[in-house]
Amino acid sequence: MNTTPLATTLALGSLILGMAAAALFVYVGVSRWRKKEAARQVADDDARSSRRTQSAAETPSPDSSGGSPSRRKKPHQYSLFVIFNQPGPDTDERLTHWLSDKNATFDPLTHVFHIDGEQPSSPITVANAFPPGEMPDLLRGETHAPIRGISLLVKPPLRRRRNQQMIVYVDLAKEMRELFDGEMLDSERAPATDDTYEAIING
Repeated sequence: MNTTPLATTLALGSLILGMAAAALFVYVGVSRWRKKEAARQVADDDARSSRRTQSAAETPSPDSSGGSPSRRKKPHQYSLFVIFNQPGPDTDERLTHWLSDKNATFDPLTHVFHIDGEQPSSPITVANAFPPGEMPDLLRGETHAPIRGISLLVKPPLRRRRNQQMIVYVDLAKEMRELFDGEMLDSERAPATDDTYEAIING
């Protein structure tokens, strides 16, 4: 019996099956690699999108962070000046009593007085209206030249519901003007008016 054709047929069949198996293995491997690459690309895209979204959320827009234009233009602090008509020992004495009555405290570093008012975290400052702006410690009897006028300064509140301090501020300024029969000036050194006070209170 001649087995050569049969052996050749079996060998050829085995070779074909081996090649088919190899092709199938390569196909499966390539498919898995493509799926992994696609999944990685999707993950990378999601990560980049997430970072962009987070960055946009953390970066405040002009409208959301600064508020309205009127809010952004709010002054760093309000200032009113009371210029004494007849400065001298008498006005110094009246000023000393007034500061004591308002429970003012002297700051030895800046040489100004502070009045707590309704918001101690943002007190009303009483300074010399004339350069260099420093006040003597009147409450301790420090010797000095006659004070010719004072400036009242206060920082505006961050929220309008806290503007009670502005009411106290305006009332103190008006009280000083009457006490010293002085001239009241605004931050531009122009005569203060009811409109000036209203603008300060309403912010």
